[in-house]
Amino acid sequence: MTAFPLKILTPDGVAYDGTVTAVSCRTIDGQIQLLANHIDYTTALGMGEAHITREDGTKRRAACMGGMVSMIDGECRLLATTFEWAEDIDKDRAERSKARAEAILAQKADAREMELAQARLKRALVRSSVAARKGL
Repeated sequence: MTAFPLKILTPDGVAYDGTVTAVSCRTIDGQIQLLANHIDYTTALGMGEAHITREDGTKRRAACMGGMVSMIDGECRLLATTFEWAEDIDKDRAERSKARAEAILAQKADAREMELAQARLKRALVRSSVAARKGL
């Protein structure tokens, strides 16, 4: 497969800078996969699992939440609010966060607290899912 440049940036810095043959991630409209020679494209990221396939065929999985992804002139840029490689996710911490969010939701707190707890729960579920399946 033909490779293309990918740069993944977060508020903490560069998470990846290299060439890949595929990028897959959740957008606000659903899951997408970008390959070499894709038309110019820009969209907002949702919350879910992201995958990259490197030139040597190895695959990496990550939790990706919020931001933008673009493919412009054959170069892909993924600017994520949160981007965590599977091997960097603390599964126990994600499970604790999930339990706290579920406890808040069970209390039937006010609308704002419920909204925040639902968002925390979603993030924890994505992290737990990615961490549970570190290999592709």
